Amino acid sequence: MSIEYLIPVVIIIIAFIVIVTWRVGWRYGKISPSREVTAVYEHFQVDPGQHYYISGADLYPNAIMGIDKSWMLESDLWKKKDLDSQGMKELVQSMQSKSREQNRMLHGFDISDNRGEKIGEWFSLMGISTTVKIIGERTVVIHTPPIDTWNS
Repeated sequence: MSIEYLIPVVIIIIAFIVIVTWRVGWRYGKISPSREVTAVYEHFQVDPGQHYYISGADLYPNAIMGIDKSWMLESDLWKKKDLDSQGMKELVQSMQSKSREQNRMLHGFDISDNRGEKIGEWFSLMGISTTVKIIGERTVVIHTPPIDTWNS
């Protein structure tokens, strides 16, 4: 093989290794539908082992999220809420009222880390997608739902 063919091959191999190494460094979790989580929110239960956050309007949030207290959420967009069962009831009922007006369904989801271990819960309209990115040993970035969640 001549040197003029060898150089491009080596460059392609190095680029491939860099891209694979770069992607492997990213660790993603996921959200999965859960009837159990749906029931927890519909019964306004608050888990003392979780920190709660909302996205969107305080009156009817786009989503409510609970993250295990052993994890840190890195985000400026989620609003942390100290919830008791009454506060949870008010949030969920306002979301339920809004979803009924629009003939849409609310649902609960498990939030899992990159190893499949549950790290929290999510409650929102069906069909919302998000990204769960693990950026440290116990640090997670979870993107908020679209700002126009209730209008789409």
